[in-house]
Amino acid sequence: MTRRVSFGSDNHSGVHPRVMDAIVHANGGHVPAYGDDPWTTEALGHLRAILGDDIDVAFTFNGTGANVVTLATICRPWESVICAETAHINVDECAAPERIAGVKLVPVATPDGKLTPELVHPHLTGFGFEHHAQPRVISVSQASEYGTVYTIAELRALSDVAHAHGLLLHVDGARFANAVVSLGCTPREMLVDGGVDALSFGGTKNGMLLGEAVVLLHGAPADVLAFVRKQCGQLASKMRFVGAQFTAMLAEGLWLETAAHANAMATRLAGGMAGVGVEITQPVEANEVFAVLPAEIIPPLAERFGFYTWDEARGEVRWVASWDTTPEDVDTLVAAVRDALS
Repeated sequence: MTRRVSFGSDNHSGVHPRVMDAIVHANGGHVPAYGDDPWTTEALGHLRAILGDDIDVAFTFNGTGANVVTLATICRPWESVICAETAHINVDECAAPERIAGVKLVPVATPDGKLTPELVHPHLTGFGFEHHAQPRVISVSQASEYGTVYTIAELRALSDVAHAHGLLLHVDGARFANAVVSLGCTPREMLVDGGVDALSFGGTKNGMLLGEAVVLLHGAPADVLAFVRKQCGQLASKMRFVGAQFTAMLAEGLWLETAAHANAMATRLAGGMAGVGVEITQPVEANEVFAVLPAEIIPPLAERFGFYTWDEARGEVRWVASWDTTPEDVDTLVAAVRDALS
């Protein structure tokens, strides 16, 4: 099959060869199911090595599953989750948090996909009033759906507000690796110094076949995590294949290599587009680029390069670089846009 270049999503890319090799290597013999196997044990060890021993972990199949399991674990059905209106849990999970976790989402308008204490404060009301859903979680995407990244100080400001009101801070980390690379910090620094209580640790967008991890840190109740995961249909029977992938990604730093490459390709793309006169609408801090194009050139370009229109009224499009995006792929897209503009 001919390789098709797509800038629509980092979900469009295939599986990293080292991850695929790990899956094949795990596919031999019999081991106990549901995570009681050496591959899962090894993967948990690697997660604790980079995130700390004081965590509880539950592997899931996908990002929506990780978010739902997390929110159902740390919230009760009459509680609410404050998030950006562009958040994946609000826009792209088909109301799964509401239906399955039973929480109320409180979306907040933001200019760049990032919450701030000032944006959150008006929604910290109704405590103890039985007619109102009770605020329980502030949820942020790191990196955000606009490709912007919270600094550790920005996370700390939000966690301070959350903790002062008895709330928890959740990070939807579908692109957590991209954010870690962008900030040049360790994941432990981001989580602990940022005051994060719960993390959905992404793998699929970063070169894995499938698999995410629910990570609960200090302050987050973990005693029901295993039961919630099972009830939400996210407990893999042949979990060794999820564990093997995480080990392949984490053991020698592959997860940061793939993220760094994707980020670099996005930076290259943004620079190339700016060079041909395209307006870049958001800071390029991870692996996503947002730009405005004339409406008439978008359909043929989107057909060829597989990207999505983010805001039709504005003509804003989104380009996403992946672990396997090449400089030639980027330059081909830039040249196509230049030719279309001319």
